[in-house]
Amino acid sequence: MQHQVKCIGLVGLPRHHEAIETHRILFEWLTSDGYHVLLEDALAAHLPYDKTYFTSLEKIGIQAQLAIVIGGDGNMLRAAKALSAYPIKIIGINRGNLGFLTDIAPDNAIETIAEVLTGQYITDPRFLLEATVYSKGKPIHQGIAVNEVVIHPTKVAHMVDYQAYINGRSAFSQRADGLIIATPTGSTAYSLSAGGPIIAPELDAFIITPMFPHSLSVRPLVIKSDNEIKLTFPTTNNPLEVTCDSQLSLPVKAKDEVVIKRAPYTFNLIHSREYDYFCNLSCKLGWSQKMY
Repeated sequence: MQHQVKCIGLVGLPRHHEAIETHRILFEWLTSDGYHVLLEDALAAHLPYDKTYFTSLEKIGIQAQLAIVIGGDGNMLRAAKALSAYPIKIIGINRGNLGFLTDIAPDNAIETIAEVLTGQYITDPRFLLEATVYSKGKPIHQGIAVNEVVIHPTKVAHMVDYQAYINGRSAFSQRADGLIIATPTGSTAYSLSAGGPIIAPELDAFIITPMFPHSLSVRPLVIKSDNEIKLTFPTTNNPLEVTCDSQLSLPVKAKDEVVIKRAPYTFNLIHSREYDYFCNLSCKLGWSQKMY
């Protein structure tokens, strides 16, 4: 990568001083090392640099070869959706909580990024989901998600009846608080909390996880990611929502249909060469702790 990277984007919406300081340290180091650095425009309120350095995520995707996301997984999800349409590589420094995707420790950030810039990194591409709401056969709303698409009533503690079709064939009919369709990336997020399985990120699969289903026989289902899932709501009169990564909500009326499929984008995530998925999983979920 050392011969390819000339422009680097620093991305994040800092919530505390430590995250702002990490942005500042990286900016000073990278610019002194001769790299052209772009800063996400939301950082203009926190960093005292000339306005020419600040730009949109889309411009970073077009101009930069590497984006460094500083923050938690929420920042990474937001950046990934904006940057997935471009060939830019993305790496994360954890200034959040768990940090499944932003896995570089801040104390090692400069040493790790320096190695990445010499080509020492692991590629870990992730696919996204695309959710489209149809009314009378016409698309009216659309969103993409890195982790999951959730279909649920707008009111808390209400249930929804839904009919699911996979590739046009009736698959199941259920009554539940909602339904989660997750990617392998999202298998450690909301779907996990609802009882879904953890699946390795390189697998080509969707996880279909019902939320509090009104039947003891209902279980999560794993299918290939080249399938198209369609949901209808034949007996539902209350308004529903489709939520993408808890960051975008799409309204759904009773007679609407929702189609979820693999998006035509790839989130080009990379890691340091020391990264180990199963070690990361064990540490984040506390599996390395003895139970006795």
